Amino acid sequence: MNITEVRAKRIDGDNRLVGIAAITIDNCFVVHELRIIEGKNGLFVAMPSRKMPNGEYKDVAHPINSETRAMIEQAVLETFNQLPEIHKEE
Repeated sequence: MNITEVRAKRIDGDNRLVGIAAITIDNCFVVHELRIIEGKNGLFVAMPSRKMPNGEYKDVAHPINSETRAMIEQAVLETFNQLPEIHKEE
């Protein structure tokens, strides 16, 4: 599996969500709505999820193993870190 394209954008807000991304796999499958979150230990990528009737969130799409998760996170964060910073008005 190859990640053949990553699209990301910064989100200006007051919460931990700092960006969103989409990845294309092997030029034939796209996963949208990956969330880039500012956590206690730095940035991480959360998979697309849906809120269930009981209030919990369940991933809609996710990697099966840690190697694939690391590959996706690395590709998304590399692209995100190349984006210009959002400058807030004071």
